[in-house]
Amino acid sequence: MATSNDKLQKMELRQNYQNLWHTDLMHTVTQDPPYCCFSCLCGPCVSYLLRKRALYNDMSRYVCCAGYMPCSGKCGESKCPEVCLATEVFCCFANSVASTRFLLQDEFNIQTTACDNCIIGFMFCLSQLACIFSLVACIVGSDELQEASQILNLLADLVYCTVCACMQTQHKVEMDKRDGKFGPQPMAVPPHQQMSRIDQPYPATVGYPPQQQAYGYPPQGYPPPQGQGYPPPQGQGYPAGGYPPPAYNQGHYPPPTH
Repeated sequence: MATSNDKLQKMELRQNYQNLWHTDLMHTVTQDPPYCCFSCLCGPCVSYLLRKRALYNDMSRYVCCAGYMPCSGKCGESKCPEVCLATEVFCCFANSVASTRFLLQDEFNIQTTACDNCIIGFMFCLSQLACIFSLVACIVGSDELQEASQILNLLADLVYCTVCACMQTQHKVEMDKRDGKFGPQPMAVPPHQQMSRIDQPYPATVGYPPQQQAYGYPPQGYPPPQGQGYPPPQGQGYPAGGYPPPAYNQGHYPPPTH
């Protein structure tokens, strides 16, 4: 009972995770096309390699289905973990992929986006619909329903193989990020005080050419240094040499009449 409650608590906590996968399911094909093809052609082998890598190549930590299934810890994993893992990935392939996914999500607090949930849900719904059509076709015995069920089963298998390959590629890319196997780091983020934030009155000018100052207001370096500007120092300025000029001081005004 306690184990069931712990699993329910883990599921609830997983809904509150904030981190995201390095790449979503829609872009895994472009992120690593060769590995995606490898996952599609040999899914169980990839699942074996990814689970071992998720455990940091320490098979002493291995538990069947990563501890998320009722059989976990009851299959003799401690005696021969490699054999148990091989049995898991070949006999319970879907559970092995999902268990590796849950293991990475719990380690790095990764949430599944709404788009990824829709893709996974579509895969499950199509599989269930194909199963229902197959049962109805067996009961009714209609040739048309038999053909429709075969087409649906084919589509469901294609979607299942494609989504599982994309999921495993997503796990591989995430562990590449964890192990630092990507190329050069992206451009460094500018310092905190240089970043544009909502609480700043003006956006930062990092990466932009300096803006020219508007004409006349205010001039750069205002107020001017001593010796410039207004009022001028003594001996300079306007009017020079006092007012009125000396020529006006000669004689009298108005001039005498003759």
